[in-house]
Amino acid sequence: MVAKPYSSSHIAAVSAHYTTMRLSGEVKDRLVTLLCEELDRLVPQMESQTLSQDPERKTLDDPLRSRLNYNRTRELMIDRIEHVDSVGSAAVQAGIDHLEQHLAQLLRHASEAAERDRVATIKPRHLDRAVLNTSPSDEHDGDDGDDDLSAAEEFVASQAGGLVTPTALLAMAKSIAGMAVTREALDELLDLYAEVLEDLEEDIRNHAQLGSNPVHFIESINAMKGMMTLGWMRSRLTRAADHAKGRGTKVIELQDVINSQSYA
Repeated sequence: MVAKPYSSSHIAAVSAHYTTMRLSGEVKDRLVTLLCEELDRLVPQMESQTLSQDPERKTLDDPLRSRLNYNRTRELMIDRIEHVDSVGSAAVQAGIDHLEQHLAQLLRHASEAAERDRVATIKPRHLDRAVLNTSPSDEHDGDDGDDDLSAAEEFVASQAGGLVTPTALLAMAKSIAGMAVTREALDELLDLYAEVLEDLEEDIRNHAQLGSNPVHFIESINAMKGMMTLGWMRSRLTRAADHAKGRGTKVIELQDVINSQSYA
């Protein structure tokens, strides 16, 4: 029996997660066709790759990654529900995605801890540090200053060890902002940091000569101090976090860095 295509109303409901604009009936129908055409391309490719890995396999798999077991995850989720009767397939897929992202985050932090110890094996103490770095940060009553200080100290320590890795920077950013930061958002923030630093260095060079305005020179020096002590980074991350919260998300993404106010 030939499977029926997606309904246009279902595609519209899914699309609402990605755009706030309304879709015309013709657009909905066209999207159904386009997604089915994409399956025409995707499924034979996945089938070929699945069989190239295991010629005896009878079930289509995701050949590009190893996933958490679907049925085991579903059973574990069923054990934990309280107010609903069952767990749908969409919830299981969402649960798997979340758990795999959490696993990746734990392993990134643990790997960074192992790198700092200059060992090639993740040990329990490294995982303990990873758990600490990835623990939920919902209890920010009045300890923001302490969080910023520890983040700065950790960053300086990583510099002293000669290992400033993306994981260290992400951990620092998360500690300062109080929420997770995507790699793309951090890359954008670092690019902006470099631009501001370059402008400040140029200002200092231009006003360091005798006869120049000493007030402007002192302001540039003070701004440079803020850059070196993570003051600028704290400010930008705080603004980006506010923007992310305004969107109703708990993760700072690229758009939050771009849409937050320009340098200050």
